[in-house]
Amino acid sequence: MMLCMKCGSSAEKGFTTDVTDLGNCLVIVRHVPCYKCIECDEVIYTADVVKKLEQIVEKAKEMMQEISIVDFDRVA
Repeated sequence: MMLCMKCGSSAEKGFTTDVTDLGNCLVIVRHVPCYKCIECDEVIYTADVVKKLEQIVEKAKEMMQEISIVDFDRVA
């Protein structure tokens, strides 16, 4: 069981949409696996998810599109 770092309540497995604003570009990643707090809705990512999100954002930077919408599971 995962505990929320913000309020200490239980966090359950789920999915979220992560939005990263790079100033000149907005990267939206859908269906990101996470843990969500049942009390305060805080989102917690595991280390492997953070690493993959960072890779997705780096690839989006290279494309230099104003908005990139990516499905987490469809990125190699």
